[in-house]
Amino acid sequence: MRAAFIRQTGDPSEIQCGEIPDPVPGPREALVRVRAAAINPIDTYIRAGTVAMPLPFPFVVGCDLAGEVVAVGAEVDRLRPGMRVWGSNQGLLGRQGTCAELAAVDERWLYPTPDGVTDREAAAAALVSITAHLGLVSHARLRPGETIFVSGGSGGVGSAVIQIAKALGGRVIATAGTPAKRQSVLGVGADVALDYHDDDLVAAVLEMEPDGVHVFWETRREPDFDQAIAMLAERGRMVIMAGRDARPGFPVGPFYAKSCSLYGFVMFKASAAEQAAAAADINRWLARGQLRAPVDRVVTLAHVAEAHAVQESATVGGSGGLAGKIIVEP
Repeated sequence: MRAAFIRQTGDPSEIQCGEIPDPVPGPREALVRVRAAAINPIDTYIRAGTVAMPLPFPFVVGCDLAGEVVAVGAEVDRLRPGMRVWGSNQGLLGRQGTCAELAAVDERWLYPTPDGVTDREAAAAALVSITAHLGLVSHARLRPGETIFVSGGSGGVGSAVIQIAKALGGRVIATAGTPAKRQSVLGVGADVALDYHDDDLVAAVLEMEPDGVHVFWETRREPDFDQAIAMLAERGRMVIMAGRDARPGFPVGPFYAKSCSLYGFVMFKASAAEQAAAAADINRWLARGQLRAPVDRVVTLAHVAEAHAVQESATVGGSGGLAGKIIVEP
């Protein structure tokens, strides 16, 4: 099969596109013909070696996929050939990735693709939607009628947080850096879109929510805790899910005086049961049209190295060069 893979960690130029042996599914695995994969920031960290994980070389890059089951192992009981499926949590913890024509995936990490949802849509929504669900439902426990502030709402996770928060009955205030991105934030359901460059951002939020917001979701690598705590209501909750090497200062006094809570989590460390529960809700929202991940561009396997460079520049370099997911269609 053709795949995008590396033989050693390093910069994006280490990614090759070529032929490698077809994967053979194990007893609990399904062999999936990949119709769409997606690129995420974690893919670039693993490829670069900045997040150390066991890598079976040649190592296929990519976490997310959507496609069709073509064969199943002897102990697989939920899936059958011909089923359309989507999933995430690949290319991690020693598992091969998804930027390939075929992928052997443990059935625990695969979910049926709803009718009317394309493979491109399912792959784009996979990791970012599971991340948003875990943060909103399992950790922050957003309740109907509560207000959430999403710092950086135009990216993949930010867009998913906005849509899922709305599906849960929340009110959403989100930020984005350009007029076009603020329009996109409103387009996915935010009630208010603000410019994160605004020096009076806290005042603008408190004018709308005098008692503060109930949840603050931070997508950026360097949280501004002073800003977040100033916006939070009493017993407010803050969610962080980025910035592995970040070491910002933390205003302990204002935080505990408001009885706030801080939640940090890594999506791929969630159990299969937790991710499957998220996927069940995600499938319902995808089928209803309540959840869609914006797609910035679609590339082939031959252009995965270039796509990694773009993703890395946007995530680590803060270039602002992406307005959605990069999809790979083998």
